[in-house]
Amino acid sequence: MKKLLRHLALDITPLRQSRDFRLVYSGAAVSSVGSFITYVTVPYQVYKITDDPLLVGLLGVFQLVPLLVMAFVGGALADYLDRRLLVLGGEIAFTLLCGVLLLNSLSDEPHLWLLYLVSALTSAVDGVQRPAMEGLLPRIVTPAQIPAASALNSMRHDVAQLAGPALAGILIASVDLAWVYAIDLATFAFSLVCLAAVRAVPPPPAADRPSLRSVATGLRYARSRPELLGTYLVDINAMFFGMPQALYPFMANKLGGPAVLGLLYAAPAVGSLLATLTSGWTGRVHRHGLMVVFAAGAWGLAIIGVGLANTLWLALLCLVLAGAADMISGLFRMTIWNQTIPDHLRGRLAGIEMISYSTGPLLGNMRAGLGARVVGIEGSVISGGVLCVLGTLALAAALPKFLRYDGRDGLARKQAEDAAWAARASGPADRGLVHTD
Repeated sequence: MKKLLRHLALDITPLRQSRDFRLVYSGAAVSSVGSFITYVTVPYQVYKITDDPLLVGLLGVFQLVPLLVMAFVGGALADYLDRRLLVLGGEIAFTLLCGVLLLNSLSDEPHLWLLYLVSALTSAVDGVQRPAMEGLLPRIVTPAQIPAASALNSMRHDVAQLAGPALAGILIASVDLAWVYAIDLATFAFSLVCLAAVRAVPPPPAADRPSLRSVATGLRYARSRPELLGTYLVDINAMFFGMPQALYPFMANKLGGPAVLGLLYAAPAVGSLLATLTSGWTGRVHRHGLMVVFAAGAWGLAIIGVGLANTLWLALLCLVLAGAADMISGLFRMTIWNQTIPDHLRGRLAGIEMISYSTGPLLGNMRAGLGARVVGIEGSVISGGVLCVLGTLALAAALPKFLRYDGRDGLARKQAEDAAWAARASGPADRGLVHTD
């Protein structure tokens, strides 16, 4: 029994052995809670000013468009500049934007347009910072520690996703909005101190200068790797067909009223956290592509269960299972990305990854809403889950190399490509794509 628990337990080796990972992790853990507080507070403030659900929903549009553009820019910059400086610069920009929200909330009549502008700029900064943050991971931990580091990062996100909104609700109900934004501002101050202490992470040798050509190089590389395409397509399929979040308010009316709405939002995060805390086994599994397919299929089956559930406890259980399946898929996708992509392309591919996992849920919520108009709430959820499972099976059949992918082969390929790039960089300049097939 003790041996089984050791296999399941979360591996904290990266926190013990990597000083820079501890600093980045600590700063992100605190600032993420603050960011989720603001994530809840800004829509609430728009609601208080306008009392118009359409204007609240428009925040998503203002966030999506800059993200789609700046993720490519951020990826190219992350392959050319010190990634630590990009992350630190992004955190400074977030701090300034939070200060703008604080000042706006102190006004007698807060400006609505400023909330939209800050939301758009925050999304743009996120598009620049996040590829650098994700590209930082393989540089501050060893390749063998990447599965454990990915699980730790996932746990950090899950805890913030649970704690931030809950704390935001308490704060909004008890203090002025200015104090809510001030707390987020304080979390950024802590993060800045941590990031300032991280050692420099210089760009790879002979790094590609940011340009449309360098972005195209990253896109061509992603297209040439079936295991990477598999991670993008399987996740987009799962989120597009199986994301029911937009229907939670309507499901809550059936399952107990507005009081249970928060439980529906929290249940997937609980599943994600449970999967993360018992993720020790993932470092000993090498068929990463197969696990992504299994997890995406399990997500679809759990969503079917959500649609069929006629009691609150059953719906919550299915959402917990869905969240756990999604996290398992995410852990193996992150391992594929960080253990197989050569360092000189890591930033650009992180930008592509960001687009893949950001657009799926947004488009999935739109699909769920449109489906509900045609076949009803339960019909939309159930049909989405069924299409998710069928789409996963179709992609598995269409991408046999992804299904057979072995993480040990991917890691060996990355090491060979990094060595080939370093050798080429030390010789005559040639910035083309390195192939080591």
